Amino acid sequence: MKVYICEKSCCPAVETVGDEVLIGEDTNIVRLKKNEWNKLVEKIQSGELRSL
Repeated sequence: MKVYICEKSCCPAVETVGDEVLIGEDTNIVRLKKNEWNKLVEKIQSGELRSL
């Protein structure tokens, strides 16, 4: 899965690669393990993290 933040492929992306989720672009990448990603999703869904 690869999802771009905006409608163009030039924007940062969220991509699953094996057991990791990569967030960012070029050399500016954050790597999350599956459990870290799932925790982030839980926090968003629970409302603990929300839009700014």
